[in-house]
Amino acid sequence: MNDLLRIAPRILRARGWRLYTGQGRLIDLWQYGGRAILGHKNPGLLRSIKNAGERGLFTPLPHFAEDRLYKALSVLLPGRSFRLYSSEASLYQAISAAGLEPIPWRPFLDEKAPAALPQSQLPVVVPVLPCPFPGAPAALAVDITHEDILEKLPPSQLLSPVVLLAAARNIHDLLAAAARGNPRFPKIEKAVKKSTVWKRQGIYLFYNNVNKNNPGAEKTNYAAVFRHFLESGFLLPPSPEEPAILPGELSPGEEAKLAAALQAELQ
Repeated sequence: MNDLLRIAPRILRARGWRLYTGQGRLIDLWQYGGRAILGHKNPGLLRSIKNAGERGLFTPLPHFAEDRLYKALSVLLPGRSFRLYSSEASLYQAISAAGLEPIPWRPFLDEKAPAALPQSQLPVVVPVLPCPFPGAPAALAVDITHEDILEKLPPSQLLSPVVLLAAARNIHDLLAAAARGNPRFPKIEKAVKKSTVWKRQGIYLFYNNVNKNNPGAEKTNYAAVFRHFLESGFLLPPSPEEPAILPGELSPGEEAKLAAALQAELQ
């Protein structure tokens, strides 16, 4: 993953869905894999971290913040039980030990689209939480009718109250941001319909580079696509396996540039 990110310019600061460099700015279409889906520098998140930090609550000890996060997760994904782990590595280790397949759950994914994965019907999902900060909790969500799966999983790990409170705050902000899932970008919608490699589901843009004349070969190297978007002022995910995510806002000029980048046919 870091190989492609290394060719991006150094980032000085971030705000909203824009990354500022020494040469200008980039529109963030990666959004840290969806963790920054609400944008960078969320005021509610910063207040939560500051308030918890001022109390010295960094050590992973039992705290009421755990209940607060479970409650927020239950509103986000009703009808499920949860396990919390200190990192994605710990989460996937638990998944592997239980013999499960990790399936990501993404907010605002349009399940009515023909190619959409019916996330809500899967017994086990890994929600991509809006938590763009170090040490963010990794969650596993299991349908409450599958008690047998819960029994295979290790218990939740104790986490720092700082990250628990910050995660709960951002989940509530996500729940209150219904408009985030339906940005109006007519030029981009038109460009995606004409594109041969990009498909849209909700706010997500999936890269499909299968060559119909030779299914085992790519039409374009993803690194070339990544560089093209970077030169156009947009940061794509560092892997084609991750969807690009439309930002919450774009200026008319930025929308036109993104539409042009989406329609570019690279060799």
